[in-house]
Amino acid sequence: MQASTFAEAASRVIRHRLTGIPLGRIAGLVALDQGYAVQALANRGLAKALGPVVGLKIGGTAENTRKLINVEEPVLGEIFASTVQRSPARFARAAFVKPGIETEIAVRLGRDLPARPKPYTREEVAAAIATILPAIEIVDDRYEDFKTVGGPTLAADNVYNAASVLGAEKPFDPDLALDRLAARTLVDGREVATGTGAALLGHPLDALLFAVEKRRRLGRGLEAGTFVSLGTMTMPQWAEGPSRFRIEVEALGAVELELV
Repeated sequence: MQASTFAEAASRVIRHRLTGIPLGRIAGLVALDQGYAVQALANRGLAKALGPVVGLKIGGTAENTRKLINVEEPVLGEIFASTVQRSPARFARAAFVKPGIETEIAVRLGRDLPARPKPYTREEVAAAIATILPAIEIVDDRYEDFKTVGGPTLAADNVYNAASVLGAEKPFDPDLALDRLAARTLVDGREVATGTGAALLGHPLDALLFAVEKRRRLGRGLEAGTFVSLGTMTMPQWAEGPSRFRIEVEALGAVELELV
């Protein structure tokens, strides 16, 4: 694709994100790296409306989620400051097209992980974590057909990300068995799904390493202070109308959200 085509695609992503008009597959985007190139351009424009990028999300760290969105590897998206709230949070249901709730573990970096020629190790990315927390990601099915929109277009549009709700942060304990942490999702007080940290590429630290390495290969790093939402441990729960959500992650705590 030519630079002008990337720019046109980025303008389309911005327009659809800000208006809520469903986004269709972007012609000419055939590789994930092309989608990330459009994402970088689009997010510069979106930051003018939504605030600076403060976080990163990983879509498709669970195998069943990758099957749902028809991608072969996890896809990264960026998170804007104005879309982040602390628990308990309240959002207007009408602000989204078709919102879904994901039950996540997030980490906040205490040191930079810059782009570099040498690959990162699991130990290095673990050492960069300052705090860990439970989180809800609000995803939004703002696509004409999520089954056919394709990974490159999803990457260009930050992979469904619409908002995040963050729980209380705790100092990261490297001895915590993250892959065995149990999680559950409740809707209007009723448990609807359960899962464990093993859903996140087998281990949450492996999910983080994937994200860091993908960014490194794209020539991009992650700055200290950034939070990374590592993917959903249970299937997304779609909100047809006003609802109350609560997620609980063993050893980390709970996060509450109300869509009104």
